[in-house]
Amino acid sequence: MEDESCRLYLITPPQFDAAEFSEEFKMALDGGDVACLQIRLKDVDDDSIRRATETLLPIAQSHDVAVLMNDRPDLAAELGCDGVHVGQEDTPYAEARALVGDDAIVGVTCKRSRHLAIEAADQGADYVAFGGFFHSTTKVSEKTERANPEILTWWAETTNVPCVAIGGITVENCGSLVEAGANMLCVIAGVWSYPAGPAAAVKDLNVAMRG
Repeated sequence: MEDESCRLYLITPPQFDAAEFSEEFKMALDGGDVACLQIRLKDVDDDSIRRATETLLPIAQSHDVAVLMNDRPDLAAELGCDGVHVGQEDTPYAEARALVGDDAIVGVTCKRSRHLAIEAADQGADYVAFGGFFHSTTKVSEKTERANPEILTWWAETTNVPCVAIGGITVENCGSLVEAGANMLCVIAGVWSYPAGPAAAVKDLNVAMRG
């Protein structure tokens, strides 16, 4: 996941059919560079998460794309994922690290908090995630104050720990976050609901990120 240029970090929709989504995922990967995929299924049982992961993991691995499990370090370790992403209300960093091991990736949501980001980095997080930056239909977040891109610039000037931007990111608005210093951009609807399809979305995002 280390790269000097800003890269794409895809997150799955909260619910999907594994067989159908695997085809969309393949199309997205055909569109251009992708750093990693976060499997973020909500309101489903563990066996559904297992089936989805077992379907998507080999596809990602064949394209050198890291696979992270959202919230569940236990399943990440069980299924052979590359790592886990945890939020502030999820498994604490130390517990997540103990479950997935020293060689795995552990990323931490820090919202718009400099304090939480410094704390996560000091504990050993492989990346911190800031957001949301724009309106998103994926989470009920209208009561949450937006993150300012300036936090990305501050972080880039403060530490070498990568930072990830999330929240309503699209082809049209991603440029400001790249300029501010984001190492990766998390995209959900901006890829899976892109009118021209996921391959075009990845291609157009990569162009916009380097534009």
